[in-house]
Amino acid sequence: MKMKSSEEIYISPHHLAQLQTKYMPGNKYSFNSSTPRTRLERLLRERELRKFNQSFHLSNEARDGNGEGDPSGSDSPNEGDNFGIQNEEEFPEGFTEGRTTSKQRLLVVANRLPVSAVRKGEDLWQLEISVGGLVSALLGVKEFEARWIGWAGVNVPDEIGQKALTKALAEKRCIPVFLDEEIVHQYYNGYCNNILWPLFHYLGLPQEDRLATTRSFQSQFDAYKKANQMFADVVNKHYQNGDVVWCHDYHLMFLPKCLKEYNIEMKVGWFLHTPFPSSEIHRTLPSRSELLRSVLAADLVGFHTYDYARHFVSACTRILGLEGTPEGVEDQGKLTRVAAFPIGIDSDRFVQALELPQVQNHITELKERFAGRKVMLGVDRLDMIKGIPQKILAFENFLEENPNWRDKVVLLQIAVPTRTDVPEYIPDIKLVHMMKYYEVLVVAAAISTLRLAPQGESISLTMKDQKLTSQVHEIVGRINGRFGTLTTVPIHHLDRSLDFHALCALYAVTDVALITSLRDGMNLVSYEFVACQASKKGVLILSECAAQSLGAGAILVNPWNITEVAASIGYALNMPADEREKRHWHNFMHVITHTSQEWAMTFVSELNDTIFEAELRTRQVPPLLPTKDAIERYLQSNNRLLILGFNSTLTEPVDNIPGRRGGQIKEMELKLHPGLMEPLKNLCDDPKTTVIVISGSDRGILDDNFSEYNMWLAAENGMFLRLTTGEWMTTMPDNLNMDWVDSVKHVFEYFTERTPRSHFELRETSLVWNYKYADIEFGRLQARDMLQHLWTGPISNASVDVVQGGRSVEVRAVGVTKGAAIDRILGEIVHNRGMKAPIDYVLCIGHFLGKDEDIYTFFEPELPSEPAAAARTKVVEPVKTSSTKVSSTSRSGSKASRGKKHQALSTLEKRTCNSGSASGSGWRPTVRENTSLHEGSSVLDLKSDNYFSCAVGRKRSKARYLLGSLDDVVTFLKDLAEFSRPC
Repeated sequence: MKMKSSEEIYISPHHLAQLQTKYMPGNKYSFNSSTPRTRLERLLRERELRKFNQSFHLSNEARDGNGEGDPSGSDSPNEGDNFGIQNEEEFPEGFTEGRTTSKQRLLVVANRLPVSAVRKGEDLWQLEISVGGLVSALLGVKEFEARWIGWAGVNVPDEIGQKALTKALAEKRCIPVFLDEEIVHQYYNGYCNNILWPLFHYLGLPQEDRLATTRSFQSQFDAYKKANQMFADVVNKHYQNGDVVWCHDYHLMFLPKCLKEYNIEMKVGWFLHTPFPSSEIHRTLPSRSELLRSVLAADLVGFHTYDYARHFVSACTRILGLEGTPEGVEDQGKLTRVAAFPIGIDSDRFVQALELPQVQNHITELKERFAGRKVMLGVDRLDMIKGIPQKILAFENFLEENPNWRDKVVLLQIAVPTRTDVPEYIPDIKLVHMMKYYEVLVVAAAISTLRLAPQGESISLTMKDQKLTSQVHEIVGRINGRFGTLTTVPIHHLDRSLDFHALCALYAVTDVALITSLRDGMNLVSYEFVACQASKKGVLILSECAAQSLGAGAILVNPWNITEVAASIGYALNMPADEREKRHWHNFMHVITHTSQEWAMTFVSELNDTIFEAELRTRQVPPLLPTKDAIERYLQSNNRLLILGFNSTLTEPVDNIPGRRGGQIKEMELKLHPGLMEPLKNLCDDPKTTVIVISGSDRGILDDNFSEYNMWLAAENGMFLRLTTGEWMTTMPDNLNMDWVDSVKHVFEYFTERTPRSHFELRETSLVWNYKYADIEFGRLQARDMLQHLWTGPISNASVDVVQGGRSVEVRAVGVTKGAAIDRILGEIVHNRGMKAPIDYVLCIGHFLGKDEDIYTFFEPELPSEPAAAARTKVVEPVKTSSTKVSSTSRSGSKASRGKKHQALSTLEKRTCNSGSASGSGWRPTVRENTSLHEGSSVLDLKSDNYFSCAVGRKRSKARYLLGSLDDVVTFLKDLAEFSRPC
């Protein structure tokens, strides 16, 4: 059956596997398994799917005779310079009405829509396609149903106009965000263009009066957040389950957070089209932390190059103190994937354009005009980061050093005016005309067949652009006056853009392209030049300071080194033909394979896979604590045990101190959270409740915070114990060897002296070195060196455990864990209180190190018939005899509880057995045959539904449940105390 040309071919992944098996047996990526096992296998399979769909679509077009469609598109994204501008009225296929499809929807959210709106009446709007590489990039994304959300670029205050514009844009699958003039002024012209853009390009923050700057920063940032929330409101209104939301550029850094607050399940990606600065530059931004955390709410964060991705991860690590991994940034178990996705161009559009008659006419005209001379080309936006003065000075240096080339080479420099649509940037008209008159005087000879802007046409310039233009004109005039003649000049400088056909022709006749950006996003002029060089095979000189992926075939230069750039010009002009061809081949193959369409498809594919990976990780994350159920079962029980951690569980938060670094002293002096004082007192005063605070801190810290409460304190991971009304006692084993302490102490002192802002604690059973507030990367290096030294020296033969925390190193005796100590602690508590009934409810909450999480598993009943992994979701009730209730045995994960043989009965058990009542009616522990019993474990009669173990802020935990933060702990304990208060 012959398909119509309008029909679209789409192969699902399921059918792709069948087709690959049947028709592509030789493909090593033809996975026979229906479910790829690894992330790489999934991405490779997705890549094969895209290739197969594309080839199938192209072959169908060839059969129908539709393979030579006129390509549509526009220039590059916001940052990458791409001047292939075409005035076309058609829109990308993905944004036109009239198709019904069940494909996944893609919501593209950018500051500007791909169309410009012009009002022709009260309810009449004219739409014209705008310049923007995202349109071109999404042309080939046929696997998704795309919709674009953004600002239309006009102020529409009336409701009639808004409704009419919304209806007109809906036909193009565009959805407007209406921003008023004040928001645009503060958000776009202010925070985006005056603060973020200069900072991201290493130009620093505006140098103004300090107080005025602070006020403007805050007001502009408030407008920035408000505008991002307005974008989020529109996205939320049109979002459907399963949609992919793709946010673009620095204008919308706050958007991912807003979207996730609306729907945590939303698939959100964010891509930056500019450079991302180093952490030392980014830390100068007053709102640095808030912006970083907002971006981290996205599932996938993309950059043009690995350098920019690395800078982002470094900023999150150094400024936020988060964990940087090869995959991205991890925050309490949540991973935000960070990766590089270099954008490209629609190379077929440029290759095909060279065959058009109007382009061929331009090529012939240019060849005649510059016959006998080598043509060098520079195409840049009129911006200080593009390095136009440095480029021209380097060319002057080349002419000075090479007199024989002075009449054999010409530099054509196209300087495209920027920000022509921002009202603030409209210049002083007198100054513009003065500049145009000055240009006529100094570069009159430069006026050639390359048409200038019509006489009297004004060019919008900022004050900085005006200064830059004046500087460039002065340099050009001086060089032309020095090396030019009455008929020829070495530099032709144009302050205007060229149409698409003229630009393609100019690319085609160029011998050397010179791109010398001082700091840039992905500069796509180099891609366009390579795509148009099939016959000429010209040489590309490319700045190493711009995002680029053409290093294999280009000559990379430091744009600030004028001498180096001049030498590279000479090398390029004298390059042998065979070397030019090899370099061009490397560049051309990269350009045609790394297209803008492939960029978009790769990003969306990675985003979908990131969501899949996150779902796999989520299955391993404990569910949130069912607070209502925990409170109800607490009220129904008769003998309750509450085990609470201290640090990061009951402590006063340090985040409320201005600046993250300001909390070091406060964190070293741990204090009880003020909001927990009354709830803890109520819980401790309940005769049915026993409260234990167990901590790795020493005895003095616990005494200072809890001496007024009726509770049990377990210091140094349970090695010391006391009731607040009694004296401290030790639960340490008799054979605990501490001879290693002095030697480890000397090592810790040495590294503390060599690591600024680090400190160590000397405890009676352990030593802890903490580098949380030191430089993160330096602290990690020091910790690695410390561990290497410890293992080969002081503790090489000692019975110790080395416990690595997030920003700490702890050395403790073998077997010293909270789980190993809890059974001995329970024995002492039962003996002290003279319990007559078993404990039937246990609540254990803490932010414990992984080594100490055996305290959670201690209370889990044994499951001989169930896999160990099922303990969290299904726990059987303890075994019962005919006469007494029997506890389950402990499953402590420590070496002490699993690797050694425990004594049959503890001291407490012996006392209880010897002093039992004559009638035998009193409760006493019993032991099952062939079951090893831990000290204190026999006081439990714990059903699965009455045990609640809960990790605080640790999503990878052995606990059954999760509490997200310290605030959640405070809220839960307040509710527990309130409900348990007697009526």
